[in-house]
Formats: sequence, structure tokens, C-alpha cells
Amino acid sequence: MSARLRLTLSYAAFLVAAGLLIAAALWVIIHEFPNYPLTAANPRDDPSAPSRQELLDLTVKASAVMLAALAALGLTGGWFLAGWILRPLNDINEAARLAATGKLDHRIRLAGRSDEFKALADNFDHMLERLDDAFAGQERFAANASHELRTPLAVTATLLDVARAEQDSELLQRLQHTNARAVSLTEALLRLADANAVTAAFEPVDLAEIVRAALDGVDADADLAPTPVTGDPELLAQLADNLVRNAVQHGTGGIRVTTSDATLRIENAGPVIAAPERLVEPFLRGEGRTAGGGHGLGLALVARITEVHGGTLTVAARDGGGLVVTVSLRPRRRAP
Repeated sequence: MSARLRLTLSYAAFLVAAGLLIAAALWVIIHEFPNYPLTAANPRDDPSAPSRQELLDLTVKASAVMLAALAALGLTGGWFLAGWILRPLNDINEAARLAATGKLDHRIRLAGRSDEFKALADNFDHMLERLDDAFAGQERFAANASHELRTPLAVTATLLDVARAEQDSELLQRLQHTNARAVSLTEALLRLADANAVTAAFEPVDLAEIVRAALDGVDADADLAPTPVTGDPELLAQLADNLVRNAVQHGTGGIRVTTSDATLRIENAGPVIAAPERLVEPFLRGEGRTAGGGHGLGLALVARITEVHGGTLTVAARDGGGLVVTVSLRPRRRAP
């Protein structure tokens, strides 16, 4: 039974029930009339008048006709009224059907006054926008990954041919370095996929200790207060290592690292960056494509890991040049 038919029957049943209630009330009122013959005040007039029982019988017959009319009116009017009310659901259902076929650019854009149906349609449109952006981002990421992996692999093949022909040890070293970079890039891509898959085993950890290990051998001004959080130690170690490495490789010094209140903050001096928020996109570094010395996945990994842990990542330009990166995680809940 469709929703339209259920609403139609409900409308009809409501009308019939209301009519039945009115008829019952009328019957009770007539039943209270005095039960004796009624005569006309003027003897010339027709002395006959209906008795109480006759009035009750007439009320029952009229009520039956009225209830039948109300049922017909409820079924007919209810069918059209239900169709008019449920029309927005048909638009939403059509959008869902198109989305199931992979067409995510369709939008309902329901017009009219703001009500529950318009709120549902607007939320559905917003969901489609998010899905469209997510799939577009995955396609862009896959295309960029293929592009970035193709270069070191092609170089490796060329160096192998030359090294095999000349037995050149320097070429072999270059081949080893190029191969290591390809392996590093592949591991970073896999780690990014793992971080996006919300399957990490969380446990209580001290973020300050993880950051302290990542700063080993790095010249930085560190103020690492104990910062208890709940998360995956390996992913958080990857997060801290990427932030420290990014600050060292793409800055000019002046690195300052602080931890407190489930927050990690790293700032460094460096060139002025006009759009620092774009740095979280894969394979982007600075103002454009990556080139030598890195593959632009550092902050992309940080963004994914932060999202997995239910935190927020803020990348802002530092006054005078450089970056200020802030990662806010959920604090560890204390045992009751």
C-alpha cells in the first residue's frame, strides 16, 4: 500500500468518523425529545407531526446518506490532496534514483515556503554536493597519484637500461635514490588511504611524547606540556613527523612547537604564502606543483589523520612569512 493510498484512506476515515460523531450527537439530542403526540396550535393546520421515533428513524437514514457522501468526498478529495502534499517526495525520490545511477550533479532545488519537505530537499541537495565533491576529489587524487608515480618509475626504467649497459656505480646510486623516492611516495599514498578509512585502533596516548620523538635531531623551540589524547599512536606519530618535516624542509628556521589542551601548534619562518589553505591538497606545495625533495602529501596526510581523530586542522600564514599549523584533537576523557 502506497503512502498516497494510506493518506487517502486516513483522510476518508477521519471525515467519516467526524460525521458519525455528529450524527450520534444529533440522535442523542432527538432521543431526549418528549415522547407524546404533538398537535398544531391552530386547529385549521395539519394536526399530524412526526413522533420521536419517526425523527430518530429519519436521523439514522439521513446520517447513513451523509456518511456515504463524506466517505466518497474523503476518498476523492483525499487522493488529490495526498498527491499534492507528497509531490515534493516524488522529486526527492527522483533525485535519489539519479544519484544511485552515479549522476551527482542533479539538484532538487525545491521551491515554495520553508517546511519539513523543503528542509529535507535542501539537506539532500547539500548531501549530493558533498558526495559530488568527495568523488571529484578522489578522481583528482587518483589522477595526481598516477601522474606522480609515473615519473619516478619511468626514470627508474631508464637508469636501469643505462646502468645495465655501462655498469656505472653512480647511476646505480641514483637508481637506488629514485627507487626509494617511489617507494616512499607509494607508502605515503597507502598511509593516506589508511587514515581516511576510520579503522584505527585508538588508545590513550600523550601527544607531547609523540611530538618529542618527532623533534629528535631538529633545532626547534619546543614547549611540550603533557597533552593526553585518545588516538592511534602510529597515525599520530605520522602526523607529528609530517608537520615537523614540512616545517624544516619548506621553512627558513625559527621553528616553534607547543602542545597543550589536546592541541599541537607548529610555526616556522619562511616565504609569504598567499593561500595557505591550499597546502592540504595532495601533491601541492607552496604556490604550485611539487618539484624535487618531496611529493606534497605531508599536510594532506595530516588533514586525513586529523579528520579520522575527529579534530580540526588550521593552516594560516604567519606574520612576516611562514606558516602556523594548529591541530586540535579531542582530549582524553578522564575515568569516572
